[in-house]
Amino acid sequence: MFTQLAVRLLDAILPEPDEPEHLKTGRRGEELAYFFLRKHGYTIVARNFRTPWHKSELDIIGWNGGILCFIEVKTRTTRDIATAEAAVDDTKRNDLRRVARHYLRQCAENTPTRFDIVTVYLDRPKPEITILKSAFLLSGE
Repeated sequence: MFTQLAVRLLDAILPEPDEPEHLKTGRRGEELAYFFLRKHGYTIVARNFRTPWHKSELDIIGWNGGILCFIEVKTRTTRDIATAEAAVDDTKRNDLRRVARHYLRQCAENTPTRFDIVTVYLDRPKPEITILKSAFLLSGE
């Protein structure tokens, strides 16, 4: 709780980077998701993991119990078009799988894994955050 308050305070006093609004929204959603996941028992081990060989990045990587979770965060300011999780289409899933396989090279063999999607909606006074556990599998190309 204190850490989240400190981050919000720093965000309020530091100048905002000059970047498109959708990137600011995404960064805010990832920050909210990070604290939400910690509150729900996840141990976060990496954020914004990327490789030079893949287009996508893994937003958050964390342990939930004995399972290593690759977490894609989708943030929306409206519900008018499609659900946030709908943005994780087959192409995105396949690229996330490739990045996850790269990450797994540094882990023990047979590490249990899953892909979760966290949706963050900012269209109400209090953000609505949901975890979709086991949203898709590592094997599935």
